[in-house]
Amino acid sequence: MNIAYWIVAGPLALFYFYAGALKVIRSPDRLRPMMAWVDHVPLPALRALGTVEVLGATGLILPPLTGIAPSLAPAAAIGFVLLQAGAITVHLTGGDRRIALNAGLIVTAAAAVWPAIRL
Repeated sequence: MNIAYWIVAGPLALFYFYAGALKVIRSPDRLRPMMAWVDHVPLPALRALGTVEVLGATGLILPPLTGIAPSLAPAAAIGFVLLQAGAITVHLTGGDRRIALNAGLIVTAAAAVWPAIRL
């Protein structure tokens, strides 16, 4: 079960760490080509979202790796499921029908929950 968790959680954490860091560091003008929805979100909310993604990625990796508070790993995975449910809502209400990545991230985060509980 441990190997299954790392196969799912490792790439998921890398994705969220990268995406979150971009949202924290880059300006909305530089994010717009890859994230059309940034115009609909205030800058502090965008920065907060990026921070949540970086912290969630850290929550997927550090607790199981160190053995300190391992219950944070399934909480982080559930948080990412909820985050992507909200992202799909934002995309669909904004008229953007490109939600395949969001759906894939929901499935991946949901697949990380059960092995994380078993750690």
